Amino acid sequence: MILGVYWYFKFPDHLYDFQFFKFYPGLGGHADTPAELTARIQVENTDDFVHQLESLKSGFKRTYLHLNIDENQIVINIGDYMLFDFHFQFALEIENLLIRENVLSVGFSIPFTIQSTKSFAPEREEFKNIEHRFIQMVGSDFKKSNAENYAARIDCNLPLPYKQRLIDDLVSICREENIHVFYYNDFDCKDHCNLMLFFTNGRQRKDSFQKVDINSFGSKVRQLTQKYPLHFGHFGSFKEYPLLGPHIELMVDEEYIINKK
Repeated sequence: MILGVYWYFKFPDHLYDFQFFKFYPGLGGHADTPAELTARIQVENTDDFVHQLESLKSGFKRTYLHLNIDENQIVINIGDYMLFDFHFQFALEIENLLIRENVLSVGFSIPFTIQSTKSFAPEREEFKNIEHRFIQMVGSDFKKSNAENYAARIDCNLPLPYKQRLIDDLVSICREENIHVFYYNDFDCKDHCNLMLFFTNGRQRKDSFQKVDINSFGSKVRQLTQKYPLHFGHFGSFKEYPLLGPHIELMVDEEYIINKK
């Protein structure tokens, strides 16, 4: 699983600039469509150009590439439900190829009949269900450059004297499990505390993305219930809801993850 900064509803303003590709936001809810980067071009030799695209794709194993072909015209599509930095980097490399080859950009209003298609699937890990029900996978509101963030959230409570020791142990687990961002909200009430914990990563680039085994992480968190009087969920009423924070323990790419007050 990849946690971290992604784009789905809006384009990453001021980070990327495309001459050929257009960004189409994803549609959530019942529409349920991926976000897409799409370019329509005209080339002299379709087979040769597709071969060059396939060669570029080999360097971006986690991206999806789909081609619709109408004689010497090609519609290039890169899409997913989370577009990480490496998706946009892939589009930039394709753009560099288009410029070198003096490829012509074609407007989408011109008729296009699909004669053939080619799809190059991403290299995906085997799908695994999250084994630990106390882990919630959550998105975020928009941050810098319209970034969103995909994170694991855990709600829990425990006696206040154990709070800092728990946080210290969670920092150690994050370092073991390839998690580079850990922050939390809290509410202390007399001798007890509610915690809302967030675990994620920063921007995911081609040569520096982080994979997280969420079940391995969850197992280590569950083991902490044997060490501390820790319970999942919150105690009390809304008055004790953990809204104080965020308190940052580990952080990268902060402006894309946290809104500073």
